[in-house]
Amino acid sequence: MEKLQFNQTILRLRKGDITRCEVDAIVNAANESLLGGGGVDGAIHRAAGPELLAACRLLNGCRTGEAKLTPGFRLKAAYVIHTVGPVWMGGTHGEADLLSSCYQKSLELADANRIRTLAFPAISTGIYGYPLDQATTIAVGTVRKYLENHPQTILKEITFVCFDDATVHVYEQAFEESERGN
Repeated sequence: MEKLQFNQTILRLRKGDITRCEVDAIVNAANESLLGGGGVDGAIHRAAGPELLAACRLLNGCRTGEAKLTPGFRLKAAYVIHTVGPVWMGGTHGEADLLSSCYQKSLELADANRIRTLAFPAISTGIYGYPLDQATTIAVGTVRKYLENHPQTILKEITFVCFDDATVHVYEQAFEESERGN
């Protein structure tokens, strides 16, 4: 299953490089400094160019579970929404709520800035160690709940961009569970 629809918004699944997505905004799985790092964060900073780093310096960081917006500079996306996911510490330190907040705050910021197409990476599943199956359930569930609670959203398409086949497979399972209403 590669797509779901809630109200007027289509959810898509895609394997690829988020820095090459032709959307209004991409979401960056950032660290609290917002000054670049490894994984998705480093790739986005490299692709956007040094202007992104300069813009991020002006934001004075970002707390875990929050989100901030910058221009996309050299990216195909006009904007980057930076969000800081939680580091996995066994699941007993509020990680699920913080991860859900990353998606919620990113969607709120997208709506506030009239963003119509948005791409998410698998937040916190890399170096931060969040178990992929749990993270994808939270990601798809939070997006679905947001769309159900905001039927007038301007968002028309949300894409979950997966780095590899294993991540695609786990997202496919989360899509199927979501369609069944779980």
